[in-house]
Amino acid sequence: MDFDFTQLPAEDRYRLLVSFIVPRPIALVTTLSPAGVPNAAPMSFFNVFSQEPPIIILGIQSRPDGTKKDTVVNIEEDGEFVVNMVDLSLSEAMIDCGVSYEPDVDEIATAGLTWVPAQQVRGGRIAESPCAMECKVVETIRYDRRSIILGQVLQMHVRDDCMHENGRHVRPDVYQPIARLHADNYIVSDNQFQLKPPTEPRPGIKASGTV
Repeated sequence: MDFDFTQLPAEDRYRLLVSFIVPRPIALVTTLSPAGVPNAAPMSFFNVFSQEPPIIILGIQSRPDGTKKDTVVNIEEDGEFVVNMVDLSLSEAMIDCGVSYEPDVDEIATAGLTWVPAQQVRGGRIAESPCAMECKVVETIRYDRRSIILGQVLQMHVRDDCMHENGRHVRPDVYQPIARLHADNYIVSDNQFQLKPPTEPRPGIKASGTV
């Protein structure tokens, strides 16, 4: 089957993209409202795109009526946000945070989570998250109803049990984040395996190094 994206309605393009570009990591983004109310919003249009400088990207769609979501309003006000990674123990709370509350509702408290002040940005992080990254906005790109937000990571908090004693490597038996598939389907990274590059080039092929 072939699909001409220049002719497809937006809802069909969305359905195809999110069904096949999977799994997508979940960012539970925390911000502070202009009035100082903590906000948390899950999003799967999120990933890391650079290590130097350390840049992560959020893609946030406006509401159907065209108004900006609270997360975008808060980020535009402060220029800061925190990405909290989500594991299985946080999955239900993450879904609760996805409910469209009024701006004066503290979603972190409503979901039964713990707010911890950040170190380098005005907002805070979720204490229960296995990994949280404090970010400052370096650029925002707007396409129609979508904001593409590039954030530079200033500080990373990692739960102690997620790291090996050497402080360099993640423990895959402990850090098992969830990711979104399609519709209401998610997956947890509890069935990991390794693929290592060959130690020598295949016969007759010259190799210039690892990818």
